[in-house]
Amino acid sequence: MMRAGSDLRVLLVEDSRADAHLVRLMLGGADNPACVMTYVSTLADARSALRNHSFDCILLDLTLPDADRLEGLEQVRALAPSVPVVVLTGHDDEQLALTALHEGAQDYLIKGQVDGALLLRAIRYSVERQRAELELAFQSTHDLLTGLPNRMLFIDRLGLGLARMRRKPSMLAVMFLDIDGFKFINDSLGHDTGDDLLRAVAVRIREALRPGDTVARFGGDEFTILSEEIGDASEAIRIADRLRATLQPPFALDGQEFFITASIGIVLAADPDDRPEDLLRDADAAMYQAKDRGKARYELFDEVMRVRVARRIETESGLHRAIENDEFTLLYQPEIDLTTGRVVGVEALVSWQHASRGLVGPSEFIPVAEETGLIVPIGSWVLEEACRQGAAWRSRMGPAGPFMMSVNLSARQLLQPGLAAFVQSTLESTGLAPSDLVLEVTETVLIDDADHATKVLDELRAVGVRVSIDDFGTGYASLTYLRRLPVDILKVDQTFVRGLVGEGVDAGIVQTIVELGVRLGLTVIAEGVEHEIQAEWLKKLGCRIAQGFYFSVPVTSAELEEKLLAPGDVSEVQSQGRLGF
Repeated sequence: MMRAGSDLRVLLVEDSRADAHLVRLMLGGADNPACVMTYVSTLADARSALRNHSFDCILLDLTLPDADRLEGLEQVRALAPSVPVVVLTGHDDEQLALTALHEGAQDYLIKGQVDGALLLRAIRYSVERQRAELELAFQSTHDLLTGLPNRMLFIDRLGLGLARMRRKPSMLAVMFLDIDGFKFINDSLGHDTGDDLLRAVAVRIREALRPGDTVARFGGDEFTILSEEIGDASEAIRIADRLRATLQPPFALDGQEFFITASIGIVLAADPDDRPEDLLRDADAAMYQAKDRGKARYELFDEVMRVRVARRIETESGLHRAIENDEFTLLYQPEIDLTTGRVVGVEALVSWQHASRGLVGPSEFIPVAEETGLIVPIGSWVLEEACRQGAAWRSRMGPAGPFMMSVNLSARQLLQPGLAAFVQSTLESTGLAPSDLVLEVTETVLIDDADHATKVLDELRAVGVRVSIDDFGTGYASLTYLRRLPVDILKVDQTFVRGLVGEGVDAGIVQTIVELGVRLGLTVIAEGVEHEIQAEWLKKLGCRIAQGFYFSVPVTSAELEEKLLAPGDVSEVQSQGRLGF
């Protein structure tokens, strides 16, 4: 490529000494920056020159003693694909010119029809055009932040590596590396610092690998590594150990030191018929397994994980069909006023009526729906169905009496633009009063992006619905964020309710949450009540509303309506199995 302020280095491949002399005179007589020209008369000499020297442009005649017409173009392009070629020939053949341009020539000039200025302009334009094309090609295959290959180029190289295994039996390793806690650094110290850290990490990873290995930035703080000709699992593990070790020393950025760790998933491939996408999926699954087991770990993909991944793929495929075939159903778990024994609300819980597996609970498919984004259409259906059912129950009950229809919102749904408008239109179309709808969001989701969450929750409350924090008490900054978040209800996490068997730590935590709710004017609901002693302790601690298997398992709308036929207090509910408003 052309260097700013430097002469153009041109290789002239021309069998006629007279024509070569004329070209030298034309270029030497131009007023623009001079060309440093190297002249050869045969294709063999051109190949030698290209091997031993670098050039900005090749001027090529199509009539050579050891190559004729396009043969010379083909060979110089193969040897120096990044060097632009300008054909300068006596063949005034339009079809030949078009073919030459199609085969990679940047320009096609006819001897005797050009002067020095035109020839130099053609050379300069060809160099600039080639530079722009190479830049675009680089940008399309590389990560611009780190300069590493991107996802597309990595998958291509992985495919080539698998193909090489057909010719030379061996194994290759694919690794998925994720920086632990990067989001906290990025959010707290700014994206510029985060970018600097990613660049520094990329340099260290590159230095820790073997010369033939490939490292790519897959996106965010995720990197992938391809190591070919792996003898066995221990060799791949040694590479993973080097990667972890190279990240241990602190990173010095802007006068600060940062200590980071990484989780690494490893998958070995011995079958050239493996698909790159499958290997990356398996390495990703192993990485998440490593992260679940603790920071700064690696995990080798094994048969247990393979079964788990296969099950996940099956679930994802089934969810697509379930959405199309309307296979979801809602169950409702009552929320009980502990003082009166009356039902004051229900929580809508989605289940999947699977053709072969029967009724599948949310814990088995909601995580997959979250990861794949299918939770958005599923969540929309849940909201519409719950509001429709809630409106029907309210119509039956009349306007008097408290009633809450609680619906869970996922992290993905909270990020969807226009969520508040969708909720409002759903309420209008189903006829449910906004004050009867409670939208539940887990505490961890709120803490992950408190600013965005606050904005969305403000928009939802402006519609008139109430907002509940689910699993309250499990987040690492509950009290700090509670002051900022616009919420109406706190749901005490069931882990604390489970421990209510005396005046222990859990009782103290629940009492603190109840008192906090009272001071802030919030309703407190206890989840996961399974035994009478827990319900009694909740009443002693001042918690007014609770839900759990002690009162009722999640039931269908028809089953719940049967229980709503006769009112009764909590003791009557337990003895007769009935709930009432």
